[in-house]
Amino acid sequence: MGEEMSDDNKQLKAQEPWIGARGRIAVIIPSTNIGVEYDCQHLIPPGVSWHFCRFYIEQPDLSSDDMFMSFIEAIRHTIPDALRDAMTCEPSQIMMGMSAETFWGGLEGNTEFTERLRDVVGPEIGITTGASALDAALKAFGAKKVAALTPYQPIGDKQVHRFLEETGYEVSKVVGLKCDTATSIAHTPPSEVIDVILNQLDGDDVDAIVQAGTNLSALDLFPALEKQLGKPVIPINVATIWHTFRTTGVDDKFYGKGWLFERH
Repeated sequence: MGEEMSDDNKQLKAQEPWIGARGRIAVIIPSTNIGVEYDCQHLIPPGVSWHFCRFYIEQPDLSSDDMFMSFIEAIRHTIPDALRDAMTCEPSQIMMGMSAETFWGGLEGNTEFTERLRDVVGPEIGITTGASALDAALKAFGAKKVAALTPYQPIGDKQVHRFLEETGYEVSKVVGLKCDTATSIAHTPPSEVIDVILNQLDGDDVDAIVQAGTNLSALDLFPALEKQLGKPVIPINVATIWHTFRTTGVDDKFYGKGWLFERH
């Protein structure tokens, strides 16, 4: 018979990090956001754990270009504290569950945003932003001509258009829903989203359609649209989760959740 485990060894054994053994992912989200958690809860492989950390949104008003810009400027001051807090759970990857700031300033702006995050979390941990994830997803499909749906005001739409163009895509159109607040984004009727995609964004000159705005969950809508249109229709949350998994070595596929997870 083997020797009994000592009390010290039992204690050490109990402290081994078995939770999130394949990936402990810290997700940084606005306090107003409910879409990211919903999507994450439907996309979780064995051995992966989500750890959500919110940054406070004092003023959720997005009703004009000026208010939208004020929102962007405000979150630049609150995101670092959320990152600091998230790092205390010793995550293996940071996933940014917000998108507008990741598009701001185009390709260079996304790089600078990531560098500011890196100043907080250090050089070792991986970081996924929504803009980078959408770019990776489009490249996985070999898309060249794209159209985009956002919940933003025109000032935000211009940033999405700029980022996509600077990363090498021909952008046929960006349609913004002009949601009044950060919270109202989540309550956009699915019928409105479908109508915009079918009647304003799709066309023979479009290889793929993408959606920005992480509080606008499209996980349950887009798989059927992909089958109907015969082309990728990529929600930013799905792209960001996919990119986070793939960069951490998690290659699980999910079926019925869209072509990105089924094919790449």
